[in-house]
Amino acid sequence: MSAEKLDPLQVVQIPVKTATGKSGGEVSLRLGQIDKRVRYRLLKEAVVMYEANKRVGTSNAKTRAAVAGSGKKPWRQKGAGRARSGSRKSPLWRGGGVVFGPHPRDYSYSINRKQRQLATRSALLGKLRDQQVIVLDELKLDAPSTKTLAATLAAIGTDKSCLIGTTEPDRNLVLSARNLPGVLVAPLRDFNARDVLRSRTIVLLKDAFEALAAQDAARDAAQGEGD
Repeated sequence: MSAEKLDPLQVVQIPVKTATGKSGGEVSLRLGQIDKRVRYRLLKEAVVMYEANKRVGTSNAKTRAAVAGSGKKPWRQKGAGRARSGSRKSPLWRGGGVVFGPHPRDYSYSINRKQRQLATRSALLGKLRDQQVIVLDELKLDAPSTKTLAATLAAIGTDKSCLIGTTEPDRNLVLSARNLPGVLVAPLRDFNARDVLRSRTIVLLKDAFEALAAQDAARDAAQGEGD
């Protein structure tokens, strides 16, 4: 799929909701502040990298050298009326070694930092264009409470799969979300393309959205000066 060019001046309206699910108005963001287009090829490269880095790579199969047992020839070469055989460890025998089986390996690799950042912005741009971003006015948890967080997500209509963005690490919020399937919590600076794409909805706390808008506005201004 080729990269789709978007109007950099297009403004999207993002709904703002309270913790009880009531509407808090809307905030606007210009798509050009995030990126100029959705980079599909780069998104694929980034997601494949993140998935590869999650692989453990501990599977192991025994070769004929590692199989336990005697190396004695089962019977004489000729005259036994059976096919020739030199070892009970042969891959042809049950319990023998495995030919070209898996062995422990490291599947991880990395693309450069700029590519990772561009992929994350492309993923966010796609979510904004598809209207899958919600700004949460306020969410304060004095203590970890999965029940409270679940009720809040249900009230705003995104209790299945979402990524909650904050400005700073929030221990109470992380502990509240860890028992909710499909719910992730991360500071805005730790967003990556895989987590953004696999989440059905992006929930940004209000201060996180303001930080995102300010950060992207500053980047957009810097690019304008460079041009």
